[in-house]
Amino acid sequence: MSMNQFDHEVDATGLNCPLPLLRLKKALVGMVSGEVVRVVATDPAAHLDFGVFTEQTGNQILEHFEEEGRQYFFIRKK
Repeated sequence: MSMNQFDHEVDATGLNCPLPLLRLKKALVGMVSGEVVRVVATDPAAHLDFGVFTEQTGNQILEHFEEEGRQYFFIRKK
């Protein structure tokens, strides 16, 4: 997966738990199976929240990395 390949984007910068997760959930509702959403978050706990959420829902984190104080997640809808 390239950092340029995604279907939707959620900008959750500046938001703290649970808002990044709620924004992700809202985006997933409008997506079809197989589509990828890129989430940008600054909440240090976002990786924990997204990890638990994807395990419970069957969605998949394809990639996660940090750059300049921001976390980037590429998540595929199941």
